[in-house]
Parts: sequence; C-alpha cells; structure tokens
Amino acid sequence: MTVQQPDAPALSIAGLHKSFDKPAVCGLDLSVAGGEFYALLGPNGAGKTTTLRMVAGLLPPDSGSISIYGIDALFNAVEAKRVVAWVSDEPMIYDKLSPYEYLEFVAGLWSVDPRIAEARSAELLELLGLAPHAHERCGGFSKGMRQKVALAGALVHEPRLIILDEPLTGLDAGSARQVKSVLQERVAGGVTVIMTTHILEVAERMARRIGVIDRGRLIAEGTLEELRTRSGRDGSNLEEIFLDLVAEGGQEAGEAAA
Repeated sequence: MTVQQPDAPALSIAGLHKSFDKPAVCGLDLSVAGGEFYALLGPNGAGKTTTLRMVAGLLPPDSGSISIYGIDALFNAVEAKRVVAWVSDEPMIYDKLSPYEYLEFVAGLWSVDPRIAEARSAELLELLGLAPHAHERCGGFSKGMRQKVALAGALVHEPRLIILDEPLTGLDAGSARQVKSVLQERVAGGVTVIMTTHILEVAERMARRIGVIDRGRLIAEGTLEELRTRSGRDGSNLEEIFLDLVAEGGQEAGEAAA
C-alpha cells in the first residue's frame, strides 16, 4: 500500500495532455494545497471536466503526471481513489434504492465499518436536508435531490480530496446553501475541494484560489485580489475579471497561431 505524504500537495498535475478529435488539455500544470477550496473556471469546452475526470481516474491522460497527496494516481489508481470523491453534474445513483440504502451500499464498497457508516449516513442526510426522504426511492427525486444524494454518497468514506463538476446545477436556493455549508465544513476540517462552476458569484465567495483554464491551458491563477491586479481591474467582480482573462487568452492564442 502506498503511503500518503502529509506535506504533499493535495493535487499536483504536470504536463497533462488529452486529445479527442482535437486537443482538450494541453500540457496542463496545476498544484492545489491541502485544505484549500480551489475553483477551476473556464468557458465551455475549455478542458475543465476533462481535467477533473483524469484526476478522478475516470479518463486516462495521453501523457503527463497526476499526484494526489503524494500518490502517483496513474500507477497507484486504487490507492488514489481511496482518498478522492467525484461528483459530476449528472448524478448517477440507483433509482430503486433509497438514500439510506444507497449510502449503505457505497459505504460497503469502501469497506467502511457498518456502525461508522450508519452514523456518517445519518449525519450527511441531515446536513443535506434528505433525512425526511431517507427511505423513499430515489427514482422519484428531482435532479437537485439526486445531486444531494450523490454528494452524500461521495462523502460517506470521508475523502481528503473532493472534486465537483458543477455541483449546484439544478439546486434551488435552499439546497444550494446546504451543499455549500457541507463543503465549507469539510474545508474547515482540512479537506481539499476542487470545483468547477459557471456561477461565478459562488467561486468568488467560496474559493481561496481560482484558476482560469482556456483551450486546455491554465491562463491565470491566484486569489481574487491577485487576479484583479493581473487584469488591472481593482474592485471588479470575478465575472468582469474572468471575461477579460479569457478574451486576453484568446487574443494571445490567435497571435501565436498567426
């Protein structure tokens, strides 16, 4: 079994490449510290989801390296997955199971002690407002409720790195608040969260650092204040800064291709 390195970054990516019909991720380098809330932003097709799917072990890279708390995620995929949770914008849960049964099933896959799993499940269902529906079949749930069930399932084995792709899609204001509260509590406890979102106000309020990716490359990174300084927009909100950075990146890409 590979030993995790406590002082290692939660995530370290170097020279990551992935192509489909055309390049999707192009030599990406990225490092996220332990206990950090990191927002990865970019326009549609920028490579965000492809990057995170590779980190989660759902998609093999063409080249490059991925390290999670010092574990080589490409050569020790099982060990890396033990400390990672992945939640997509299209939650995959079992319609014939109730939330309680689903969490019991997922906990069993991770070999979580049944008594510990029961306590964690009860806590997660309560925190996410699912307790009144704990024994109802998931097949009748709205997308927002299914998203919360998927998040609870991802957290039941207490991962150290949580990866979320558009986690607030389909959630009403109350549900979104519950999800954000759960994530903030995890970060306060030392867990790392990496999130993509098109809701830039959420990234602005929650993320410690923000990375902007476009055409498969990281074009800017830093705290909100650092990004303001780079864009020359003191006092601007993240939306204005983001649009400027993407426009700047597109112009540079066009000049390089000319």
